[in-house]
Amino acid sequence: MSTERALPSYWTVVLTASGANFLAMLDSTVTMLAVPALHKEFPAATLPDLSWVMSAYAILFAALLAPSGRLADTLGRKRILLGGIALFTVASLLCALSPTLQLLIAARALQGVGAAIMVPASLSVLLLDSPPARRVMSISLLSAAGAAAAAVGPSLGGLLVEAFSWHAVFLINVPIGIALVIAGARVFRPAPATGGAPDPVGTLLLVLGIGGLTLGITNGTTWAWTSGRTLACLVGGALCLVLAVLRSLRHRAPAFEFSLFSGNRMLTGANLVGLLYGTVMYAWLLGNVLFLTEIWRYSELEAGLAQTPGAILAAVGAVLMGKVMGRFGGPRFAAVLGMIAHASVPAVMLFVLTDDPAFLELWLPASVFVGFGIGATMMASMSAAATSAPPTKYASVSALNSTARQIGGALGAAAVATILQSGTAADGTRDVQTYLNVFTFCLVLTAVTIVVAIVGLKKSNSEDENGGQVPDARPQHAVR
Repeated sequence: MSTERALPSYWTVVLTASGANFLAMLDSTVTMLAVPALHKEFPAATLPDLSWVMSAYAILFAALLAPSGRLADTLGRKRILLGGIALFTVASLLCALSPTLQLLIAARALQGVGAAIMVPASLSVLLLDSPPARRVMSISLLSAAGAAAAAVGPSLGGLLVEAFSWHAVFLINVPIGIALVIAGARVFRPAPATGGAPDPVGTLLLVLGIGGLTLGITNGTTWAWTSGRTLACLVGGALCLVLAVLRSLRHRAPAFEFSLFSGNRMLTGANLVGLLYGTVMYAWLLGNVLFLTEIWRYSELEAGLAQTPGAILAAVGAVLMGKVMGRFGGPRFAAVLGMIAHASVPAVMLFVLTDDPAFLELWLPASVFVGFGIGATMMASMSAAATSAPPTKYASVSALNSTARQIGGALGAAAVATILQSGTAADGTRDVQTYLNVFTFCLVLTAVTIVVAIVGLKKSNSEDENGGQVPDARPQHAVR
């Protein structure tokens, strides 16, 4: 049998790599509707205590993405990805079995570490283990998995909590994770190490910097923005990032490769779009869930299911734009079209949203537009980042783009908390106008991001020459 015949099928590689990305993005939103159940399980815990179940994951996820991307590029994408999936799976089991809130939070932090390792390596595996002609489609499918996972998280979490318990939210990851490790060990091609590990001191500074900023942003509303803890995290995080930058500029194996950004407007634009739209996306998803439960009085399960159409359209939007964007202007076209679709929804809601439930007349069509927008924009941001870098840096640029999106998510959640807190009455209630303020924030920031995309996501020469394909710089190995 020839070597070519022994290679795995394209769709086997896609499903395995996308499965890892799906799990990581799913667990960033799946716990949104598990908080009431967790409060019943741990009645002595306050709401800020319970919020750490989400924050611990988000902080470690954001902080370790960039270092994990560098490790995948230098130490081998297969071993890093399989290690990340295994760690994520073990951490998920620990979450499900945690007898105390403190152990659950610690397990969630470990889960965030596993997710940070998986995400950049999954894109690198997918792009380098699939044919060059299919790489744009590969990015679309990976983006579809991530966008759908983030959007379906609340509905799946609500369904699992209502049908079983909060333990099921984490337990469902275990069989999927085991299957992905077994499949990945068989279908992913081993990659030799291309260098040693990046500078450990610079890596630590980078982790502390991103982690400190994310921690401060995530808990600014709970701790108060002017409190010593918040300021220490924000100032300390910024200082660590500055030191990481200065060290990386001089080190031969830097933790952060600034050379990737040298004269590369596309990569800069992709990360700015990821940051800004990540803020919009997470603010929108969180604001939706809270609006449905507080104003329309939906149950957690009903609120989650109301998000399902958007999740489906997110996947459709990513795949559709991946197929056609090359004919109409590349990632910039997909991002702008997606964000226009998203912005149209809050623009209409400002005039028609009331406290009377109107799922079929308003929420369902709104979900179609927003879901398409999320899928198209996430795919465009990831595609723009990937097309702006050489193949040996796929994991690194993917990590930077995901880091930007996760920091944006923390900013979005903090913005929602701040807006809702300012609109809360003395008796603890909120009205429709308070949520319209959240949606207005999403509308304005989406408009700003559209301008950034128009300016920053200009097609590069390599895109023009390759018809929108990710450039290839390795031996051509066919994958059936």
